[in-house]
Amino acid sequence: MSWVMSINPWATLMVAGLLEVLWASGLKTVGLNRPLTSLGVGVALAGSMILLWVATQKLPIGTAYAVWTGIGAVGAAVVGVLVHGEPATVVRVVCILLIVAGIVGLKLFSGAAA
Repeated sequence: MSWVMSINPWATLMVAGLLEVLWASGLKTVGLNRPLTSLGVGVALAGSMILLWVATQKLPIGTAYAVWTGIGAVGAAVVGVLVHGEPATVVRVVCILLIVAGIVGLKLFSGAAA
């Protein structure tokens, strides 16, 4: 497990969050008639969870989980607007920006090493 400790936890958390965007966004397209898409969503889900676990070995769990879910929430909302035609109202954009501000704040003030 020593190799886990040598990985940059913030970079790992970022990749985990991006994988979360993939699997969460992919949920709209999974099904028995789309086995490869469903498999891809499952792989992204597993990868996201594993990388979240790796990041939590060095970062506070509350910070890591909040950042991970924030990346996923913002990313899924952006994919929803750009790919699925969901509305991009002013209120929705402001709320997404508030999530981004929270993610940045947690990164800056987590007390964990950069």
